[in-house]
Amino acid sequence: MNSSLTLYLAILGGIVLVVFLVHSTWQARKLAARQPRRAALEPVDTQAGALPGEPQLGDDVPTQPMDLSAPAPGTVPPLKRGHAHLDALVDAIATITIESPMSGDHILLHVPATRRAGSKPVLIEALRADCGEWEPPQAGVTYTELQAGVLLANRTGGLNEIEYSEFVQKIQAMADALGGAVEFPDMLDVVGRAKELDAFAGAHDAQLAMRLYARGSAWSVGYVQQQASRHGFLPGSLPGRLVLPGQEEGAPPVLTLQFDAQVAFADDSDQAALRELLLAFDVPQTAAEQAPFRAWCAAGEALAMALDAVMADDQGQPFSPAAFASIEGELARLYEALAARDLAAGSAAARRLFS
Repeated sequence: MNSSLTLYLAILGGIVLVVFLVHSTWQARKLAARQPRRAALEPVDTQAGALPGEPQLGDDVPTQPMDLSAPAPGTVPPLKRGHAHLDALVDAIATITIESPMSGDHILLHVPATRRAGSKPVLIEALRADCGEWEPPQAGVTYTELQAGVLLANRTGGLNEIEYSEFVQKIQAMADALGGAVEFPDMLDVVGRAKELDAFAGAHDAQLAMRLYARGSAWSVGYVQQQASRHGFLPGSLPGRLVLPGQEEGAPPVLTLQFDAQVAFADDSDQAALRELLLAFDVPQTAAEQAPFRAWCAAGEALAMALDAVMADDQGQPFSPAAFASIEGELARLYEALAARDLAAGSAAARRLFS
């Protein structure tokens, strides 16, 4: 009996020892696997007298290959320019507080897959640690703060409760994944602002359009493109559309000249017949300084002469000099109203609101 008990205890002790060794080995490997990542975020100061880059006692020495895709010192990406910025005039903005500076690489892993809440675009910006400027987060840059916003209104209408709730859900999930705290503006206040802004935009939106009707024989697409090119028009990104580019890169066109897209898809554009063109410009999208109204009038008159066309309004009534003068007066009042609201035509905020 005693010998059996002794043998049983010996076997049990061996099993416990094996389990202990396996557990210790697993813990050591788990710790070693975390060390390279922690070392990259928390570098240890080199000790006095040591060579730069030489491992020191207590250093976490990486056991994995170096990530060559990470930017080397001195190659931090430049500030992103030419992008839309959040603006309290037209956005509901949430602030995201993070405990410590964070890499753009990490932030980009957790941004929402879709940057829309219903029909409203969502923008995410981060404050660069190196220059104190806001930009969309990008890899290779360190950031100290974050903010996200959703557009209060656009040409689809004002932001509603469902869209705002979707925005809150997406940004809260992002903040949680980043270990940050997020503060949202009150829903009732946001939706109220959205309704008021949408009402203002609806009352001050305008797109001037002039129709050009062929007096005699129809035009071919090739002939229209040839005549329009003489007045600065270029092929647009959409079929059946020519544009007079703006002065700024990436800005909306000053004028558009449109025709039937089905004709544009014809196998032989020189044989496809056109009898009507639409010459237009988007008032809130185009800065008054670019004189879009004068360009619209001049292009209409020049194309009417070159194509032997009649200039008319949407109801088919011919334009007269008196009609141009009346439109110009109304346009001036519209520009004044937009500027008084800090939404001057052609400004970044106005382009986003009237989109």
